[in-house]
Amino acid sequence: MSERPSSEFTRRRVFGLGGALGLIAAGGLSLSGGLAHKPASTGGQLLSDAPLPQPYTVPLPVPGVLRPVSTAMGTDRYEITQRTVTAEILPGVRTPLWTYNGTFPGPTIESRRARPVTVLHRNELPVPTVVHLHGGRTPAASDGYPTDLVVPDGWSEVMHNHSGAHMMHDPHAVTSRVTREYTFPLDQRAALLWYHDHRMDFTAPAIWRGLAGMHIVRDDVEDALDLPRGERELALMIADRAFAADGSMIYPALDPTLRGRAGVSEPYSAGVLGDVILVNGAPWPVHEVDAVRYRLRLLNASNARHYELEAVTDDGRRLDLVQVGADQGLLAAPVTHASLPIAPAERYDVIIDFADLPVGSRVRLLNRLGSGRTRDVIAFRVARTSRDDSRVPTVLAHDLPRWRRSDAKVVREFSFRAGHMQHGRGWVIGGQPFDPSRTDVSTRLGTVEVWRFVADVHHPIHLHLVGFQVLSRGGRPPLPHDAGLKDTVSLRPGESAEIITRFDGYRGRYLFHCHNAEHEDMGMMANLEII
Repeated sequence: MSERPSSEFTRRRVFGLGGALGLIAAGGLSLSGGLAHKPASTGGQLLSDAPLPQPYTVPLPVPGVLRPVSTAMGTDRYEITQRTVTAEILPGVRTPLWTYNGTFPGPTIESRRARPVTVLHRNELPVPTVVHLHGGRTPAASDGYPTDLVVPDGWSEVMHNHSGAHMMHDPHAVTSRVTREYTFPLDQRAALLWYHDHRMDFTAPAIWRGLAGMHIVRDDVEDALDLPRGERELALMIADRAFAADGSMIYPALDPTLRGRAGVSEPYSAGVLGDVILVNGAPWPVHEVDAVRYRLRLLNASNARHYELEAVTDDGRRLDLVQVGADQGLLAAPVTHASLPIAPAERYDVIIDFADLPVGSRVRLLNRLGSGRTRDVIAFRVARTSRDDSRVPTVLAHDLPRWRRSDAKVVREFSFRAGHMQHGRGWVIGGQPFDPSRTDVSTRLGTVEVWRFVADVHHPIHLHLVGFQVLSRGGRPPLPHDAGLKDTVSLRPGESAEIITRFDGYRGRYLFHCHNAEHEDMGMMANLEII
């Protein structure tokens, strides 16, 4: 492969962006200025008809930690059943959900670095599913490729041989009936990962209905630090939803059965936003804390909503958010933020210190990009004083990769933008919608590459298998929240970014895509073949 690949998939970046931004140009905006000031939300917001609680009245749930069914032969084995339940999300209201083991979020899995995990998933839902461990260094056979379906009993072979609205046959698809065992070697740094459905064309509505859970990897490097732990470490899955008067979740699917036509109605084609902010499945919850440091493991599991989080006391004092980790684990050194942007699928590991606050104080985690109720996220009420043996060291980790631009064998360029597809408007990479039968990028195992991305509107871009470092944004240095090893980078409207990574781990077929879940379902994915 040449130093700058000449394939149609990559070489038309400049022309594609400059000439085909009809969505943007129609609004009279230019890349030079207007796009950079567009609001961070992408898409249309749904409005709930159900009675909603006042913010900060519902206790924060803490998802249960799943127990392995076996730990023999050095492998932790788990079993998860995907099934429908009716549960109380809003107080006094019952909501139908698609779940992992009957809960939303699904149960948390905790594992140790380099200790393999297998998870047997049983599909008792009415549609096929696929499981992807987001952020996992996973062999291709267990990575959750969108056409590697686990089909339920009675599912029509004719239906599952084609992938939703695109009607694309994938000759490499591996279909399992009812159950599938996924193997995760987890030879990777300690980090907060998450697992979710990844079925082609229907990822967005499946996640929206509840198919998401957290997976925490731990290791000796992290254990050697005196970061807050136990009850003072909180994994928080933030997600927006909307509710009908009967308590069901509203979602503008063209086919609510998720069996036939994929996609959403036109007002929501740029992304679906809800007007209720859930944290661990509870609306605007509140949590009692000691007057000490807490470690918040933040995950944005929203389909399309971006947040900019700040911690504010009721008397207007803003507390620091001290970032100690990113998508793929600990930073080299802490980074202090007054506010922290977090795009869909991104994770940030932050410390908040409540020590200087009197008992009875309240601290709200607010979304600066929201308005009305979508500005509220979660509150912490200081309940008592307590001893605190934790600390935030000036050096966190020494095991981050040290890739240099000069190490890169290839520089690739990709545009992420609105485009036209066979069935209408959609979202494309390099001018092409996703096709599972096409290889878009091929690279050799162990190769270091620089990838350049450019966006029309907000696009959180995720690479499967590997972590990467952000080299630049718009030709300038990375932003403070770009520190560390990431697997998702959020491009703001009209922005470009460069990343560097080494494609190691495993050979096989992987993906890179926008993690705005509606964009992903409407064509914004591409194939990466590691040979």
